[in-house]
Amino acid sequence: MPGGEFRGGHAYKENEEFIVALSGSFDVVLDDGRQKTTYSLNRSYYGLYVPKLYWREMNNFSTNSLALIVSCTEYDQDDYIRDYDKFCVLRKTL
Repeated sequence: MPGGEFRGGHAYKENEEFIVALSGSFDVVLDDGRQKTTYSLNRSYYGLYVPKLYWREMNNFSTNSLALIVSCTEYDQDDYIRDYDKFCVLRKTL
């Protein structure tokens, strides 16, 4: 990943993820619709669990960083929530 890149900006209806920085470093911002928390990943022996229905963004990548993202489901375009306002509405109905 080139330094300074931004990834993510979505949530999942069902999918859950586990994110590890295999090399380099980056931040993961998790948002539950009320509060945002930033986690800095910079060790290959630490990971971050991302539950379903959490908006996630990844930023502040160091040059040549490498992220491993393990998903609990197969890829499904319909599982993505890409509109933040729709995400907030969905979270409020829970």
